[in-house]
Amino acid sequence: MEPGAASGAARELLLAALEDLSQQQLKRFRHKLRDAPLDGRSIPWGRLENANAVDLAEELINFYGPEPALDVARKTLKRADVRDVAARLKEQRLQRLGPSSSALLSVSEYKKKYREHVLRQHAKVKERNARSVKITKRFTKLLIAPESAVPEHAAQEPAEEPERERARRSDTHTFNRLFRRDEEGQRPLTVVLQGPAGIGKTMAAKKILYDWAAGKLYHGQVDFAFFMPCRELLERPGTCSLADLILDQCPDRSAPVRQMLAQSERLLFILDGVDELPALGSAETAPCIDPFEVASAAGVLGGLLSKVLLPEARLLVTTRGAAPGKLQGRLCSPQCAEVRGFSDKDKKKYFYKFFQDEWRAERAYRFVKENETLFSLCFVPFVCWIVCTVLRQQLELGQDLSRTSKTTTSVYLLFISSVLRSAPAADGRRVQDELRKLSRLAREGVLRRRAQFSEKDLERLELRGSKVQTLFLSRKELPGVLETEVTYQFMDQSFQEFFAALSYLLEDEGAPRAPLGGVGALLRGDAELRCHLALTIRFLFGLLSAERMQDIECHFGCAVSERVKQDVLRWVQDQGQDCPRRVTEGTEKTQVLQGAEEPEEEEGEELNYPLELLYCLYETQEDAFVCQALRGLPELVLERVHLSRMDLAVLSYCIRCCPAGQALRLVSCRLAAAQEKKKKSLMKRLQGSLGGSSSSQATIRKPLGSPLRPLCEAMMDQQCGLNSLTLSHCKLPDLVCRDLSEALREAPALTELGLVCNSLSEAGLRVLSEGLAWPQCRVQTLRVQQPGLQEALQYVVGVLQHSPALTTLDLSGCQLSGPMVTYLCAALQYPGCRLQTLSLTSVDLSEQSLQALRALGTAKPGLVITHPMLDSHPEPPKGFNSTL
Repeated sequence: MEPGAASGAARELLLAALEDLSQQQLKRFRHKLRDAPLDGRSIPWGRLENANAVDLAEELINFYGPEPALDVARKTLKRADVRDVAARLKEQRLQRLGPSSSALLSVSEYKKKYREHVLRQHAKVKERNARSVKITKRFTKLLIAPESAVPEHAAQEPAEEPERERARRSDTHTFNRLFRRDEEGQRPLTVVLQGPAGIGKTMAAKKILYDWAAGKLYHGQVDFAFFMPCRELLERPGTCSLADLILDQCPDRSAPVRQMLAQSERLLFILDGVDELPALGSAETAPCIDPFEVASAAGVLGGLLSKVLLPEARLLVTTRGAAPGKLQGRLCSPQCAEVRGFSDKDKKKYFYKFFQDEWRAERAYRFVKENETLFSLCFVPFVCWIVCTVLRQQLELGQDLSRTSKTTTSVYLLFISSVLRSAPAADGRRVQDELRKLSRLAREGVLRRRAQFSEKDLERLELRGSKVQTLFLSRKELPGVLETEVTYQFMDQSFQEFFAALSYLLEDEGAPRAPLGGVGALLRGDAELRCHLALTIRFLFGLLSAERMQDIECHFGCAVSERVKQDVLRWVQDQGQDCPRRVTEGTEKTQVLQGAEEPEEEEGEELNYPLELLYCLYETQEDAFVCQALRGLPELVLERVHLSRMDLAVLSYCIRCCPAGQALRLVSCRLAAAQEKKKKSLMKRLQGSLGGSSSSQATIRKPLGSPLRPLCEAMMDQQCGLNSLTLSHCKLPDLVCRDLSEALREAPALTELGLVCNSLSEAGLRVLSEGLAWPQCRVQTLRVQQPGLQEALQYVVGVLQHSPALTTLDLSGCQLSGPMVTYLCAALQYPGCRLQTLSLTSVDLSEQSLQALRALGTAKPGLVITHPMLDSHPEPPKGFNSTL
């Protein structure tokens, strides 16, 4: 029997049975029905209390489904002592519907039915423009890098740091590896996919669900997999149980939930966007411990995350932040993996899949490839989609592909203006007014953590049926108890955050402040909220550049207030006073993607500072603004960050613009590998190995640029004001030493260099010393703390004879042999040596070496040598409180 016919027949049978009851029997039936749960669910008493026979039949069908409703009604009639009606209902049901099929399915039988349902439901995905495409056609493989564990003392012993596993393309083999056993044979039960906004985490999670249903993943290990969109579930009205959420994803309401949950080790829950969960602390967020317990969605999801609910089940969670602090207390021994977006090869594949026309795809791809900045941004799949959408429109209209974009903000702005231009013409002033209202709606949602809006919300702001509503909001119908509920949401969460940022610039100068406050309330909110608003704040900075403000006025006809820019500038300059000195990093990316190593987080410590702030400044692409902003941050410290190529590009831009007197410290940072060269053809490789032409051999011998090359190039820029650079426990490869040596020769302001425990090789130290000895090198203070390379220090000491600027040398913590001290004393007496201070704190010296240094002090009375055995009353270090 067809589903519609079965539903109608069940409704008729129920109504006939209930109409046979007296008023007293109907009353008793209602009371017994309240206590008749199926799979832990029962109809709320508020819906039953005054319901007549017609209402009860409708409630039973809507709540349980046709066939389960008949089962529940028959059992409840027996409990209400109306057995004759119950027997008649059973007999009539058998005549009309035959034996119940779905209710009798076992877990093993239902597994096949559920897989087929998932394949149907997730075969297509909706793009941001509401067009549906097959997931197998649109999904382009991403780079996913498992996160290696870092020893507790990795900062002190960088040489022992384990090699980071390389990123792999996201095929079924990589997805299967996510839950692979570790070296001790333990299989992780929680896997975290982390990465910035738009990087493709949700699409990867949906592809994992689809591949599981297709039998390609976790074969023989997972019987049921469920996709839980956290943001949607948190906005779900009322309370629910985990059993409710599971039934919502099943093809019918008769799923054997209790039996499924009994084998929780064979369940996989995919929690998409767990960073949306509110922080712990309230009764609403208390983790749920029973799968049939009715609680808030936050409580149910929190119970799964913390493993107090179904501790044996597998979890795959996605999050923007790299294990954010508020999640650390919930996650139980997670295995983390970083989603890094598209490789260069996959970018090209995406273009060809998107355009499906080889000529247009090649033309668009070639244009983007020639625009280095725009091409680099396309590693984020959502940005790649925006770029392709805009280029497709320009190609269809025969426009010149000459518009370039350097930042994520400019790409989004270009897309929105392009969409507005392509839509049917409308009154310009009306569109401006609608754009302001849409931006206000976005701001309200972002600040209140709402992604779905009702028709009343749109009516309140006079947006229902407007041009911008149809262009940027997608309509969604949800089945309700009495009628279908209609909700609206932005085509993508990042668009909501972009419009929220835009709202601050579209405020009328004379208009009253919005109820949620101005830009000060956005920036100066509590730390947890500011973490949630990271992408909104980044977009805000991007919109503040003079070029973007002109674009807003040009495309939208809206005058932009300069007041916001000044407020933001003051806030940045205040950060140097308000933020803690010690800084850790674990970026959301957001954005566009980071890859930080997660340290233990300190109480009250702000997330993503200062690298997130540097990303904000990068978005402006306005040198003068960045320079002014950094005056409030005289020392930038990045600690325990795995610096990606994008991180280094952002840092380098800010350093190029930094004011005079700026200091930069990189502490225990790891550098992304340099971009590999394309493989040579077989003929060229053979020619090189067999001793080909001198020119080809020279090409082969030409070394690649190091990961730190962009920063070194920024330091050589004539407007760069960086005067102090410290690299501590960063495990620098020799390639970095070469680039750093070149920078030392030309850096216009660098007067202080610190190299602390960086595992420098003898060759690396020699190359660095060549840069320090260069006549144009301005370094006055050099700190080298490099234990273990005694003989290599001769290159550093040799600099003293040639450096025109070096006045302070700190070799604290180094190992100096007797011959090396002799060589040091000879270099210090060289006529061209200008050194004034030599620090040898924590250096073990023989008595002979001490005598040589005392003799040197007598010969050069202007030279201050600091060592505890040379001065009985050594001068205390700066900042030391002698009263203690």
